[in-house]
Amino acid sequence: MRAPTSTSRTSVESKSQGHARRVRAVPAVTRAIAILRLLGSSASPLGLKAIAQTLDLVPSTCLHILRALVEEKLAKVNPYSKRYSLDVGMLPLGRAVLRNSSFATLVQPELDRLSKRYGLTAIGVEMLALEYMVVVALSRSPALLGLHVDVGSRFPALISASGRCVAAFGNHPWKKIEQRFRSLRWDNAPKLGVWRKEVESAKRKGYSIDRSNYINGIAIIAAPVLDANQHMAQGIVLLGLAEQINNSAAISIARDMRAAAETVAKQMYSH
Repeated sequence: MRAPTSTSRTSVESKSQGHARRVRAVPAVTRAIAILRLLGSSASPLGLKAIAQTLDLVPSTCLHILRALVEEKLAKVNPYSKRYSLDVGMLPLGRAVLRNSSFATLVQPELDRLSKRYGLTAIGVEMLALEYMVVVALSRSPALLGLHVDVGSRFPALISASGRCVAAFGNHPWKKIEQRFRSLRWDNAPKLGVWRKEVESAKRKGYSIDRSNYINGIAIIAAPVLDANQHMAQGIVLLGLAEQINNSAAISIARDMRAAAETVAKQMYSH
């Protein structure tokens, strides 16, 4: 018999109206969610064996769940390779989340203002722990048409300027941060010691600037949107050509972004 996994816990405790309430997990649902998350995080389609082994599922159970997901158009299977990936049925769900996101609604005017003022592409991102960040709002600059970014795009949570902000304000143990850092892919990777000093600088200043580390020739500036506990849940990011943004201009832009992030944070978390 397999040991219980995080996808098959029988119950969790939660608080509701001042009373302890037991919420019973439904194994089929939690396993289906785990499969969808795995497919979403994979760079390529996965076979049944890989999915079952990664999630510690009985292969026959895994197959039944995959068939149900395929039937609902949430996943698809290549008839030749027998490998699974997400299907178009996920798109309406994602659009509904973004449509109802208060952050996306509140940050959009700030993104439009920043993009117009500085001629840069401005994006609003939401963090998913140390896994990745998701673009939920966007204001494009014609100058960066060659750089592919769109609503729904995902990036490693600790990458670039926004990643330094996550490390500074995410309230994550440094040991886990360091483990994640070692797996990041940069065009010009900073050494861990240098990067940690940059994280500490982001903590002091309330913003971070990445110049050609993540993407060669691209300057990326980020400011965190902090919740009531001063932890980062969202962020504002601007991207532009590094040769067109000198150091003093980058600092001026970053301070404007920090003020914009504070404005959004007050609207979201000061109630």
